[in-house]
Formats: sequence, C-alpha cells, structure tokens
Amino acid sequence: MDQIRAVGGCAHPVYLSGYTTVRDTESGAILRHFDTAGEPGGRLAVRCRNRRETRCAPCSYLHAGDTFQLVRSGLAGGKGTPREVREHPRLFVTLTAPSFGVVHHITESGSQCLPRRGSSVCEHGRRVGCHVVHGSDDPLLGQPLCAACYDYAGHVLWHAHAGLLWNRFCDRVRRLLATSVGIAQSRLKDHARLSFAKVAEYQQRAAVHYHAVVRLDGPRGPDDFPPSWASAGLLEKAVRDAADVVAVYIPYSAAVGEVVVQWGTELDVHAIDHFNDDSPMTDERVAAYVAKYVGKSVSEVGGADSRLTSVAEIPYAAVNAHVRALMGTCWRLGGLRELAGLRLRAWAHTLGFRGHVLTKSRRYSTTYAALREARADHLRGASDEDLGAGTVTDSAWRYVGSGHTPGAAELAAGVAYDHAESRRLYKEAQEDEKRLRRGKGWGTGA
Repeated sequence: MDQIRAVGGCAHPVYLSGYTTVRDTESGAILRHFDTAGEPGGRLAVRCRNRRETRCAPCSYLHAGDTFQLVRSGLAGGKGTPREVREHPRLFVTLTAPSFGVVHHITESGSQCLPRRGSSVCEHGRRVGCHVVHGSDDPLLGQPLCAACYDYAGHVLWHAHAGLLWNRFCDRVRRLLATSVGIAQSRLKDHARLSFAKVAEYQQRAAVHYHAVVRLDGPRGPDDFPPSWASAGLLEKAVRDAADVVAVYIPYSAAVGEVVVQWGTELDVHAIDHFNDDSPMTDERVAAYVAKYVGKSVSEVGGADSRLTSVAEIPYAAVNAHVRALMGTCWRLGGLRELAGLRLRAWAHTLGFRGHVLTKSRRYSTTYAALREARADHLRGASDEDLGAGTVTDSAWRYVGSGHTPGAAELAAGVAYDHAESRRLYKEAQEDEKRLRRGKGWGTGA
C-alpha cells in the first residue's frame, strides 16, 4: 500500500531493482544511499508516466500539471523564464483541418444539424440534410452523412502532413514579419524570434486541430525584449495571412491523384491579456486550456490507443464506423510504394497522425525533464547541488517487471479515486471561497 500511494495510484507502474550511492570524492564518505533490498519485494515502483487519461488517470493528471507549468511559464515567466515575457506580443491561435465531407454536428443556435433542401440527394442516393437536433452524447456526431462522399484519403494524408504544414506555417509567419518591416528574411533572427507551444486535439470528426500559444521575442529569446515594431496586431496579421496561403503539395500518386494539404477556414486568433484578470484570455486560463488536451487521444472520439499489427484487427476494433474507415484507409495507402515514407500502417491507430501531442520551440520555456527533476528533488528533500560539487554518484538499476496483480490493481484504483475526490473537493472549496468574497465585496483593496 505504501508503494501504491508513493506512485499516486498509478494504474501500470514499472518496477526497478538496484541502488544509488552518492560519495564524497575526497573522503569517500557516503553522503546518500538507497537500495531496493529494503523495499517490499526487493523492488521500487515508479510511475508509468502515460499521458493518456484512458490508460492511467493519475499519471495523466500529473502530466497535465507539468504541461500547465510549461505553458504558463512561457506566458507569465518563472521556471527559468523571465517575467518580462508577459509584456511580449502573445497570441492564442487555433488552426483546424479543412472539410473532407459533410458530417453531423451541433449547431450554436440549437437548430437542426443540416436542414434538408427539398428532396436533394448526393450522387450515392443519400439525403444531403439532417433534420435532427443532436445531443452532446449522440453517437452520430462527427459521422459523415455519406461515407462514400467523404474524402478519407484526404483526411489521412492531411494527418500525415500536419506537422510539415505547421513548420511551413511558422516559416511563412517569419517571412511575413520580416517583409512587413523591411527586413531581409534571412536577417529576422537578428531582430526577433518566434516562439510557440502547441497541442494537438482530435475533433469530433476525428480530425486533428492545433491550439497554439505564439510569442514574439527579441533575438536572444525570452530574455530579450522584442523590437519596437513588434506588436500583437502585426503578429496577428502575419498569422492570419500565413494560414490563408501556406500549403504542402503531395507528389502525384495514381491511387489518390494530386493532394494539397492546407488549413481549414476556421481560424481563431486572440491576443492574450495579462492586465485584465477577468479576460477569457489570461495566462492561467490559456495554460489550463492547453493542458486539458494533453491527456486526450483518438480514443476520446471513438478511436483506439493501441497500435494495430494486422489489417485483420480493423473490423474487430472497438471503434465507430467512421474511425474504422480511416484505419482501413491508412492500411490501404500505407501499402503504396510512393507513400511508404509516411508509415501510415504503423500509425493507423492514430489515423495517420504521427506527431507529438505537445511540441514547443526550444526557447519557449522550461522542459518536461526540468520539471520532473525539480519534483524529484522536492520529494527527496534535497538536490544534488546541496551535496556539493565534489561528489560522485554510483548507480545500478534494472527492470524487473510492470503492472499490478488483481488485488493491487483494486488498491491502486482506490488510491487514485481518493486523490481525484480530494482534488474535486478542493476545487469546490475554492469556488465557494470566490463566491463568498464576491458576495462580501472582498478583493477590492480592503
């Protein structure tokens, strides 16, 4: 039970066996020593660190917390990033995939999904409208009205090139910024630097879109103020113009023809406000919004988390028909010689998307490794720097297993539930305190 609590109720811990000894280089005295020989079973349990909430909720929550700190430090400073970044031009940008076919959706006005226009039908004999007002849990949401009309090949190939499209988008933003102020494109790095952090989210139609924090720094990064011409308005114009024109042209294939990968028409760009705490676009709210999606995966829209090893698994996958068709398209296109480099079969379970859920530019802020090391030092009670420079560490570790026994799995689930319930009660108490302060007029300087 102590081991399970130590890893926060991790659903699939990894077990290690070994030791770590820290010695003073001059005297040879042992300053710190740990050996798993004294642990239950002679092994040490460590977290699996799986970011997916469907696989391990405790580790997913911890990863989301790290993501919040990573994104927030790039907006408000801290964790090695100067607080002056709050004064740099910063935008919250949402870029979507284009339409690959008409799908069922929820309208903002609460009206019919797609009002029928007389008795018109598509070329496959299916009606082009839907008179249903869908609920949020309707399994039809995101499903195409006509699967035969839907561009499944375009959907999969867009996923396979989404990362390249983002890179070209960033390059185009840099070029537009340089051109707008009369700077040679090759010399922009001497005047300003574009930094970003983005997260990928699967929409209801199983298409990826990006939520990104984009920041304009000086030439040395967050430590340097941007030039006088840099503004949120100029950056927004460059982002919008780049999203309209950037494209990736896929070499011609006899199977799919000519395919051009571009962003969709739905583009949201908002300046992040660090002066007004009531704004919907504050540092904390944007960081929390981005962190919310790192624990999600394609399984949230009816997909699968596990990699497929054979085409025979697709008909039996516990997914909806739309996702199953996308998996089948990945497998079919993955067998083409001209598309072999995309490794579509290896990534059929993610519908062709092979990018990381969260990526950032090098100088945006801190790293996951630095955050995990700081947390380990905090739990240990001291860092290696506290031991002095004249120390040497001797370690030997090996993998000895993973996962829980059925009984331990029940204990872990209970620990995870207790932690989640404590967080829920804490949030409720915070909300009650906020309402109480607003009711009594607190927070007005009294």
